[in-house]
Amino acid sequence: MKRKRTFLTKLRINGAYYLIGALLLLAGVPLYQLLVLLPQGYADALASAAKGSFSSYLWIGQHLGQFLGYRALLVISFAVLLSLPFTLFRIIVAQEILGQEEEGMEEETKEIESTETQTPDGMPAYAWRGKGFAVLAAWSGLLSIILYTLGTLASAVYLAVVSSTFSGHTPNTSTASNFSTIAGALSIISNTIGGGLLALSCLFFGAIIARRGLKLWPGVWVAFGYTALAVAALLSGSAVAVASAPTEGQAALTTPAILLFALWVLWFAIMLVRLKPEVQ
Repeated sequence: MKRKRTFLTKLRINGAYYLIGALLLLAGVPLYQLLVLLPQGYADALASAAKGSFSSYLWIGQHLGQFLGYRALLVISFAVLLSLPFTLFRIIVAQEILGQEEEGMEEETKEIESTETQTPDGMPAYAWRGKGFAVLAAWSGLLSIILYTLGTLASAVYLAVVSSTFSGHTPNTSTASNFSTIAGALSIISNTIGGGLLALSCLFFGAIIARRGLKLWPGVWVAFGYTALAVAALLSGSAVAVASAPTEGQAALTTPAILLFALWVLWFAIMLVRLKPEVQ
């Protein structure tokens, strides 16, 4: 019982972190863009970047504090989601165990309920066994968040340094081209590789939940699983689009994909913080 309460407490605490991350992505970042960046000409800077102009670097140099504040919000938003993939993995494993018990799988149930097979967080030591797609989903999700966070951070630092050399004058063509190449590579790391792995994670998680459907999961979780498939579709489209034009930083699908992902995370966070122990 104590282990179950500890596991439940960890889930609710994690849910609070995910709630913060989701709200930052849904409200914090857009409001910061609307109230801070756009009045300073951020839209014009994005437009010039899309056309291959280097005036966007000049804009960053002239509004360095505002730019770094924007990137900091993005980094924090994803950093607090770092444990999300394995939290969802543990929930899937726990639900599968309940399903096995209800189906009368006595041999596996005895192994799971043995005190020697319990880990300190209340999960079975062999929880990973037979959960190949769930394991892939968890690890690809973790790697995606790490890559997106570190890629965004590295890009912010690099652009801040580069823009300081551009301030007050226009760079020569070869130097600016090298800067654009590096900035494009960093964008691919965060938005293409990171976004692609995140799409793969959402695809696997959604498919796992949808596969068992109402036979194992409550209706709200089944809808949550199907929403993950939609998130995966948008994220994969965004990843491909960014790869085709990395110097632009993001594609038309990037913002809708991130917003839908944030809504999905918000949904998950609310379900976690509302979890209550079973009444015996």
